[in-house]
Amino acid sequence: MTEQTIFANARLILNDEVVAGSLVIADGFITDINQGASVPKGSIDLQGDYLSPGLVELHTDNVERHLEPRPKVSWPFRAAILAHDRELAGAGITTVFDAIRVGSIVSDTGSGYPKYARQMTDEIMGVRAAGLLRISHHIHLRAEICSETLIDELDEFSGDDRIGIVSMMDHTPGQRQFVDLSKFETYVRGKRPYTDAQWDAYVDLLYAIQARLGTKHEAATVAAAKRLGATLASHDDTTADQVASSQSYGVRVAEFPTTVAAADACHANGIATIMGAPNLIRGGSHSGNVAAADLAQMDRLDILSSDYVPAGLLMAAVQLGDIWGNLARGMRTVTDTPAQAVGLIDRGTLAVGQRADLIRFAIKDQTPVLQETWSAGKRVS
Repeated sequence: MTEQTIFANARLILNDEVVAGSLVIADGFITDINQGASVPKGSIDLQGDYLSPGLVELHTDNVERHLEPRPKVSWPFRAAILAHDRELAGAGITTVFDAIRVGSIVSDTGSGYPKYARQMTDEIMGVRAAGLLRISHHIHLRAEICSETLIDELDEFSGDDRIGIVSMMDHTPGQRQFVDLSKFETYVRGKRPYTDAQWDAYVDLLYAIQARLGTKHEAATVAAAKRLGATLASHDDTTADQVASSQSYGVRVAEFPTTVAAADACHANGIATIMGAPNLIRGGSHSGNVAAADLAQMDRLDILSSDYVPAGLLMAAVQLGDIWGNLARGMRTVTDTPAQAVGLIDRGTLAVGQRADLIRFAIKDQTPVLQETWSAGKRVS
């Protein structure tokens, strides 16, 4: 006889509303949902806590933080992945697209951009196959346009790697995320101890790389996404012209547009916009770009990403619910909408037949307090 688990006396966060009810899971899937506050014998009484789909994270650099916990301090790949996995489970994230940089700078060994994508992907696939991961991991290749080895590194991947997302990033100073050169300098020199002369040489190197390889790398990234069957994403679109280029390439998701003009253009072209949870929680972008809260007020924010703070994803979704006066809508930016954007139709909603990826949380003084995380019917945090 199939063993089932019943969650009762919950506030169920559905796609369009929050209702009192109970939910049944068995064999890793949701098998029944009922409204009402009754607590059947043998059920888990959630005592009025919220029950939501598990969070879906499309872009997080968090594994890189575990790989290099301090500047120039390396950590073993497998240990970093397992620590990252457990941190995400503890933050309510049940599906993650691990964002791995592809494209290195080899002519400046002090830049902090060595090659690692192929090895990291192999390690993630290995621990996944061994059943060591608590949540569902997928691969997101962040293709760095301003690099020297991008094409060779992209060629190391094939359809067997099941790449979910390929995003085009161009961190050449003076445009996109770093229109303000001082912000770029603060960001990079905060991690790498360049002298003034070394810094000037590094910036000149980046300009030269972009001028020599930028167009070729952009075309190679688009081609790689098609070859790998991955969702193509843009990164840090700033102008309507950049969005038009993204649309012509087949981009479906725009990560962190930096201006209202770019967000408007994404909306007009049917491209879903991702904004960072830290931007929303902190009240603005650390790079001086458009505030996520402003885009939310303009109905130009579709998906949230934790970016570099996993615990921020649930917090920001609840904050969006307050902004919009609709918790279900806020939570949809971290559940159903990101899942649909990358073709994962088996998760992201509380519905019969969906994966039993669930989180239980309360809200205390406007701050969500995570109680439990379930992945495919198994409690993982």
